[in-house]
Amino acid sequence: MIPDRPISLEIFADEFPEMEEQARIIAEWADNVYVKIPISNTKGESSSSLVRRLSHDGVKLNVTALMTLDQVREVTTALTGGQAANVSVFAGRMADTGRDPVPMMAEAVDILKEAPNVELIWASPREVLNILQADAIGCHIITATNDILKKLDLLGKDLSDYSLETVKMFRSDAEASGLALSRRSARQAP
Repeated sequence: MIPDRPISLEIFADEFPEMEEQARIIAEWADNVYVKIPISNTKGESSSSLVRRLSHDGVKLNVTALMTLDQVREVTTALTGGQAANVSVFAGRMADTGRDPVPMMAEAVDILKEAPNVELIWASPREVLNILQADAIGCHIITATNDILKKLDLLGKDLSDYSLETVKMFRSDAEASGLALSRRSARQAP
């Protein structure tokens, strides 16, 4: 259905032999398929050996759910010299923990220079600003939800105009609520 774009399809096994079997099956579906392999199984065991084996056997991979630079280094070593691959670092989830993802993502770009066959994905962005941040550091790919894509029209919007639009939206919401305040209702409030 999507013949001219890369598409990532994820395995769902948790044991490495079954993960490998599923990855090889999925890889056969089309030339543009990248098989998503998580950085570890649910026991926290690294999938880097499996990643190395699959990549060097010609399977295109999207190694996913990375959140540390140690993971980026480990996966880069496994993927270097193998098939084309993506590394998905979950910058949005890192930001959810109160960490600024930009410095780490910039360092991930530098680490991946060792593996020209690998592209970095800024995964799970939370706002349009993340698109600009990813571009500024040279990140290869950013995922984006429809909500974020709809906000792209706001790029460069005049903030005074946007402020007035916001005030008008608040007023419209207030009118639509049907609520009213008067001195009498204010005195009756607990």
